Amino acid sequence: MVRKDSLRRREARRNALMAAPMACFAVLLVALPLIYVLCTSLVSGGKFTLSSAFTLDHYRALLRVDYVRVFANSLQLAFFTTVISLLVGYPFGYCMARAGRRWKALLMMLVIIPFWTSALVRIFGWKILLQANGPINGVLRALGLIDKNIKFLGSYGAVLLAMVYCLISFMILPCYNAVDKMDFTLVEASRDLGAKPWRAFLTVTLPLTMPGILAGCVLVFVPSVGLFYLSDIMGGGLVLVGNLIRDQLLKVRDWNVGSAMSMVLIALSAGLYLLYRKAGGDGLGVF
Repeated sequence: MVRKDSLRRREARRNALMAAPMACFAVLLVALPLIYVLCTSLVSGGKFTLSSAFTLDHYRALLRVDYVRVFANSLQLAFFTTVISLLVGYPFGYCMARAGRRWKALLMMLVIIPFWTSALVRIFGWKILLQANGPINGVLRALGLIDKNIKFLGSYGAVLLAMVYCLISFMILPCYNAVDKMDFTLVEASRDLGAKPWRAFLTVTLPLTMPGILAGCVLVFVPSVGLFYLSDIMGGGLVLVGNLIRDQLLKVRDWNVGSAMSMVLIALSAGLYLLYRKAGGDGLGVF
């Protein structure tokens, strides 16, 4: 018994030593900066100091109509991005999971390759394709489908396209993982019992892959709320929460209101993750 306790304590010490570097990383580079941002959002007179007076005025300032509108626009764009990513990403992930070994490797490579290149470079590629004298308008003119160039850039659709393009991989991979791990003998059993394909999908496949769908929705929705640089590049003219925080910190130099906006965005992300866990999510890993 004594020997078992000794081995248990030795293993606990070894685990603690192995976790120490990551714990230090989390405290120094995640927890402390977040605490500083929180404190800055609760004080007046600029940056946080030990002698600063605490106030909630900066959070009350966020109730202004223009600020609320910006948050609403960001949430709306994130919602549409998530819905489109789900409608495209789930069938793709399903087909990838059901494909043969060679096709599965090829499709997986197509999903992962974009991560090898900076998102900025890829979005500028889309900007070139969509500009007035770009290849897309050139092809449409050559086919006789249009008489004058279509203005793609500067529209809501262009920003939405860029959002979906950047984030759809985060939907495909969790859906693929969920489908790949599913026991398809249950689907076969439902078909043997007389269920039609669509009914078998709704009653068996969809519930079993719901954790992957939920994980994909969280992984797409949360970053799309604050992914502001896409609007700047695609010229959509949309002011999103990320634009607002950037302007407050770098242009207006109002650190307190900018920090309050950041904390609201963090609280929103944390709330979505808690809803995801309550809905049955078991983690956001894709493999």
